Amino acid sequence: MSMKLSVKHTVDQWFNKIAKNPALGVTVSILWLIVIGWIAFGWNLGNTGLIDETEPLFAEASRQMFVTGDWITPFFNGDTRFDKPALIYWCQAIAYAIIGVNEWAVRLPSAIAAFALVCLGFYTVQWYFARQDELEQVSRPTRRYKTSFIAAALMALNPETIIWARIGVSDMLLTGCIASALLCFFLGYAGKGVESRKQGAGSREQGENSSPLPPAPCPSASSALFPNKWYLAFYVLIAGAILSKGPVGIVLPGLIVAAFLLYVGKFREVLREMRLLVGMLIILGLSVPWFALVIWRNGWNYINAFFGYHNLERFTEVVNGHSAPWYFYFLVVLLGFAPYSVYLPISIVRLKFWQRSHWRSLERFQQFGLFAWFWFASIFGFFSIAVTKLPSYVLPLMPAAAILVALFWSDFFQDIQARQIPVSSSPLVSASSTPPVSPSFLRVSGWVNVMFLSVLATALFNITHILGTDPAISNFHELIQQSGLPVIAGLMWLICAISVGGLLLSQRWNYIIGINLIGFVAFLIFVLTPASFFIDRERQLPLRELSAVILEAKQPNEELIMLGFKKPSVVFYSRIHVNYLRFPQEAIEHIQNQAAKGLQPPSLLLLAEQKKFLQMDLQPDDYKSLSTKGAYSLVRVPFKKKKNQKIDIS
Repeated sequence: MSMKLSVKHTVDQWFNKIAKNPALGVTVSILWLIVIGWIAFGWNLGNTGLIDETEPLFAEASRQMFVTGDWITPFFNGDTRFDKPALIYWCQAIAYAIIGVNEWAVRLPSAIAAFALVCLGFYTVQWYFARQDELEQVSRPTRRYKTSFIAAALMALNPETIIWARIGVSDMLLTGCIASALLCFFLGYAGKGVESRKQGAGSREQGENSSPLPPAPCPSASSALFPNKWYLAFYVLIAGAILSKGPVGIVLPGLIVAAFLLYVGKFREVLREMRLLVGMLIILGLSVPWFALVIWRNGWNYINAFFGYHNLERFTEVVNGHSAPWYFYFLVVLLGFAPYSVYLPISIVRLKFWQRSHWRSLERFQQFGLFAWFWFASIFGFFSIAVTKLPSYVLPLMPAAAILVALFWSDFFQDIQARQIPVSSSPLVSASSTPPVSPSFLRVSGWVNVMFLSVLATALFNITHILGTDPAISNFHELIQQSGLPVIAGLMWLICAISVGGLLLSQRWNYIIGINLIGFVAFLIFVLTPASFFIDRERQLPLRELSAVILEAKQPNEELIMLGFKKPSVVFYSRIHVNYLRFPQEAIEHIQNQAAKGLQPPSLLLLAEQKKFLQMDLQPDDYKSLSTKGAYSLVRVPFKKKKNQKIDIS
């Protein structure tokens, strides 16, 4: 017991030293953010190839924008690409201009968006606990810094965030804009409350001095044309979210903010101080010009494709076969925020969000946990209602989940000796936003944590029996087993489960979340990273190698056909147009038609899985094999006048 107290006392002394030296505190905070940011987002970011099917679509559209100088209409493979607005393409094209056309440039915007969000989240949690200490007139640097460090780590080091921060698509950019906008809104909202409270305290002090004169008038915020800096940042980031993925960029934040303000009874008051009309002008001024230009250039084709198909239909109908049961997002959050997701239920119940009168009586900044709950629940509910379902849709709620869990664990990061802060003769009334959690509730969640990690370890030990097959990797299961990764992963999580169980039995609660974080970092470094290189080598490298062969072997104006599958990465790496054909019969008819036209050169390149060639009645002298990599073969088919071709599709 004395050893435990000694360690806590040493930790308290260290954090007190940080609190007394602002420069040291800033330095330590920056180093912590850099370390977790590099592990989560920077390490080996561009050392694997683009991942089919979606990432190369963005990468190539951005490359076309960079090469052609057309910054309005995105193109892929010669066709317009209206799936997403232009911000992600602009960011990737700018990255190309700075560091070249490569995988690092493709993924850098996503990684930067994720890192910036984590930094802002860290700042917001720090600010919240500093204001709480100020209100309660104590200094608790251990709790403040520990919770901030944990919150930033939870935001960065979870599967959902890491996956999308390391892929060059628009989802992380949207999440970065939406989540940062919501944090900025809360800082603006809560900061206004702190400012009003300080002015009120100043008025009381002036009254005690019995001054015969009224207080000197000060410029009123209500008379200012623009809102405070945080509200301005909120509006700018909303515009960024719209340019990342369209109307959802304003619908989701608007829904969250409106629901929260209505619940706490400050809807009209806050809308006035936000200068909503000015804010809408800022949002429209930043986002509408590109939409106006792209509609002016492409007309109804863009309106129907983007607003109709990719927005309205995705919400009301199943698009591209992406349907899922009603409980789909429960599983996504459970696994996407693993292993910390087991603490979400107790983190939410701890808030007692149903006690509306209690939350309305608190200072604005003390409503941080409630705001995070509305953030989480609104996004979860919105996309649960939507008919089309994808795991990436709930990515914007992950920062809220991290905040909720971090606030829960803050109850167990108490300073041994909380130092009193000298205050004026009129002390402020202290009020806690949430009561501490009973250890019995934590004990239940802790044993659920142990069970979850044990099930996870068991699943990883038997991963080859769970995973499906990959047509691009013929001996996929055997290669996974030979790599030894399932055994390493299973042992890691089994050790974590035993460690958490031991901490529960010894009642050392505050170390439990650290064990989960350390386990996930080890899993990322020793399992997920080697697994990504393995999958890249077996699945994507053959296509990159064949793309290099195409660049060398292709004759001027020679056509490239991809038969039976679509791999957009070939378009990006070969830099040429690809004609996709689905069936062997289509390919044979196309070859005959091209031969009849007398084109030059009198041949075409054909890329297909090896089994597709068996379905085509091509004789050995009908084609020339150029290269075979993995499951794919590249051949040159000379044009010849042939008699009736036969085909065997058996």
